Amino acid sequence: MASISVGKKDEIVMKLIHYFVTEENYRPIIVRGVQNEIWLENLDSEIPLIRININYIHNEEQLLTDTRRAESIRKTIKKKTYSLNMNMLNLLVDVRDEVTDVENEVTKNIKTIKINKISDLKKNNFINEFFPSFKEKVQNKKANVNEMFTMTDELNEKTVKEDKILAKVFRNNEKPIITTTLIVINVIVYLLSIVNYNFILNTFANYYLYVKNGEFYRLLTSTFVHANIIHLLFNMYALYVIGPVVEKYYGKLKFLLIYLGSGVIGSLFSVVLTNYASVGASGAIFGLFGALLFFGYKYRATLDGFLRSSIVPTLILNLIIGLVIPGIDISAHIGGLIGGILFSYSVGVVNKKRNKDKINGIIILIIMVAFLVYMLMNK
Repeated sequence: MASISVGKKDEIVMKLIHYFVTEENYRPIIVRGVQNEIWLENLDSEIPLIRININYIHNEEQLLTDTRRAESIRKTIKKKTYSLNMNMLNLLVDVRDEVTDVENEVTKNIKTIKINKISDLKKNNFINEFFPSFKEKVQNKKANVNEMFTMTDELNEKTVKEDKILAKVFRNNEKPIITTTLIVINVIVYLLSIVNYNFILNTFANYYLYVKNGEFYRLLTSTFVHANIIHLLFNMYALYVIGPVVEKYYGKLKFLLIYLGSGVIGSLFSVVLTNYASVGASGAIFGLFGALLFFGYKYRATLDGFLRSSIVPTLILNLIIGLVIPGIDISAHIGGLIGGILFSYSVGVVNKKRNKDKINGIIILIIMVAFLVYMLMNK
């Protein structure tokens, strides 16, 4: 019985895909109009984009044309994913030996590497800097058919696992218990304020002199007090619409932390930037906008158009309303929005969180709160 051999090029391509998908959390993406190319994406990586080109490059002129085309596609993906920076690794698997100027054919954001064999790639300084586990995880020896099948199975398992995670995030049908509880608390506080509005306002409203004198609890309690029924209904409707979405995407405990934390940050902005008493859940609700904005950005490759068509226009409209209509505390809105983004950064989103990001988010939060408290005490 004749043995089945694995082609050198196919073996290299499979090892590369297997490593980047299973070890570095890249995922294949579809790029229209390309043939014999594999594009991988991980927007949380320092190298968000990897291209594996299987096409034959036979001279320097074709290399130049190929690099320019890759740069054009890179710019398109960068624009589509709202990325500020998108470095790209361009791996050429089938290059004529006489084409020796490959690594000098570099644009500002593209690193091109010619691959003859895996062992050469392990010695590459760029690969060792950005993918230090490559040397250990990818074998030099020639892969047989069974090993190729094993790598294929592991790729499939990784894909299934990723699909399950996404399904858990986007198809979570749990009841929004925290959102409902927050709405009930707000309504109860409003009903109590009907009985004795002056007592509720004097005891729980946010006012810089009281907070400055040590009544810091007002930064939180003021987010549950509303001036009138219209104020209450407007905020509770917004919470009813946005709350369940954020609660689904982040989970109940993270949602509660984002909501309450954003409310406090919004209140801090208010006492620093205004001289009048303020009440209402608007700061916390704008924090939920910030959480959705952060989530949409992290999942921008999956939620194509989500930011542009849903979140950003609604957010801008609400900010404009706050600027145009008298009596609305726009400083609390902006503070809540910033707080929502930073708290989301600190707690992270499912399958997209890194310890480094969480630590950075916490540090920025601490610095911002310390600065606001300092500004308040010196007001």
